[in-house]
Amino acid sequence: MDVDFVCVGFGPATAGFLTTLTRAMQQDPTAEHFQSKTMPGMPLQVICYERADDIGFGVSGIVTEANGIKQAFTAEELSKIPMAHPVKHEEVYYLLDPVGASRRCWVLKLVDRLFRTFGFILPWYKDQAFQLPFIPPFMAKHGGWVFSMGQFTQWLGSNLMGSGLVQVWPGMPVKEPLFDSNRVAGVRLVDQGVEKSGKPTASFMPGMDIHAGFTVIGDGPYGSVGQNLDTKLGLPEGNHQREWALGMKAVVELPENTKLEPGTVIHTFGFPEPEIFGFLYVYPNHMASLGIFVPSWLDNPMRSAYRYLQHWIQHPKLWKHLEGATLKSWGAKSLQEAGMRGEPFIVGDGFARIGEGSGSTNMLKGSGVDEAWTTGVQLAEGMIQLLKEKKAFTKENLEATYLKSRRASWVEKDNRVAKKARDGFSHNFVLGMMGMGLAGFTNGILNIPAKLKPVYDRIPSLENYYKGKVTSETIEKARKEANATNTSMHDALMDASGWPKIQYDGKLLISHQDALLLGGKVQAADGYADHVIFMDAGKCQKCRTKVCIEMCSGQAITAGSDGGVPLFDREKCIHCAACLWNCVYAREEGSDLTNVDFRSGSGGLHSNIN
Repeated sequence: MDVDFVCVGFGPATAGFLTTLTRAMQQDPTAEHFQSKTMPGMPLQVICYERADDIGFGVSGIVTEANGIKQAFTAEELSKIPMAHPVKHEEVYYLLDPVGASRRCWVLKLVDRLFRTFGFILPWYKDQAFQLPFIPPFMAKHGGWVFSMGQFTQWLGSNLMGSGLVQVWPGMPVKEPLFDSNRVAGVRLVDQGVEKSGKPTASFMPGMDIHAGFTVIGDGPYGSVGQNLDTKLGLPEGNHQREWALGMKAVVELPENTKLEPGTVIHTFGFPEPEIFGFLYVYPNHMASLGIFVPSWLDNPMRSAYRYLQHWIQHPKLWKHLEGATLKSWGAKSLQEAGMRGEPFIVGDGFARIGEGSGSTNMLKGSGVDEAWTTGVQLAEGMIQLLKEKKAFTKENLEATYLKSRRASWVEKDNRVAKKARDGFSHNFVLGMMGMGLAGFTNGILNIPAKLKPVYDRIPSLENYYKGKVTSETIEKARKEANATNTSMHDALMDASGWPKIQYDGKLLISHQDALLLGGKVQAADGYADHVIFMDAGKCQKCRTKVCIEMCSGQAITAGSDGGVPLFDREKCIHCAACLWNCVYAREEGSDLTNVDFRSGSGGLHSNIN
């Protein structure tokens, strides 16, 4: 099929691109430059393919200054988005460890002891949490908005489809880009009618080729088109994508008697492990988003985000607000935290990249949606300029329009400040926090320098991590039990290292498997190949850590009876891609990629409410 523009992935970046383009087309519908080259007499033929079965299935709370978004919509328009609300109140807390199981360095142990001893004289210390007396300006979101990602993208998608100028096709995973020499000439959809191994069946239908005059790539940090481009083109010299995090998130209905007002924003750090950050955003009608971020520099092979989330929820500072709440939706997503340093080649002949996969996320500010939206707007404005000037979509022309605008914008300015702000975490948590403060208050002039390692070089063995807390015999017993039952080890080892068992209440605190039923519905259509691949079976056979199993958000990856290559059940996979970077083996020498490959596939998490 031939189109003028094809977009891959429907998120805030692509929505910003399509909103800006269609508004211009509506204002001047008869303009020659908005006429299709593939279908003469018709307006530009613009199509977008999204892997998820609906455009609103992303479970995520958003707090944003909304600098770019507020330029596109009035406050009245934004208020019409379900669950949206202006930010009214912000709090940041350092959480002490109320259970005594958290891994804390001597500095934090000393800080905790001082708070417990003298905290009664501090107005900011209560419920084993210390509230920062002021919020650093680079973190503050006052004047911004809280959104639900699902509701936000549904609202944007409805507006775009209602224009009649854009086709958005969910449930259509894209396999790879098409090349005409070095020019991107469109995309190829995933094959259908195949076995899980990819072997064709009697109903085989090869993925359709979508030929396009221009390809917009907004498929995030682990989208198949972006991954293919990075493999073919490499990354700019000095850039890397070694910093990741898993965001595990939920939407809950707060108790009727909650004292939390809509627009309240709470951020935490320090518990359940010092490196794990948390958030709680309050929407209208007693609804809230909450979650934690488990980073790649948490040097813990048992980094179970789901169990850590439940310990975080039960911290006294949060539990007083959440006790009696009901889980309505749940999910997870990997975040590329390298930011500007993970920037790929953004433009080339026939293509441009926008959003998180283009390195736009600002981890100093903890902000990505507004930046992604703005890059989409900038690309659309550049494309409109090229259309008016009848110039080709070459790398040179895209650099002179889109890339020039992006480099001169607030997105670039803020990201330069954030570029090395979190390097200190590669040493330890304390230096990481100091580095963020240095960078934030000096506009990026000062930071804590570090040589960043690939994720697989950071993860210690189970025996080394639990030395002094859990015996090697207990670890081996847990390993054998996981293999025999096709499960995981983290519950046994967290129990053994002092973490209290979760007391389920059937509403908010529920088992991991129940979350797959109550917090959403996982679907994986027949006829598609498995999208999680263990590249080298020999490496899996040697592995005794199996971080891919412990980190899996949906328990879709489990131990095999022989302890070798893990089992994969895509009926439980929620497409968070944690497995892509949670592996102790490199794919090949010198590569930042691991032995796990995450490809394009169908399905994902269908949430009850987003």
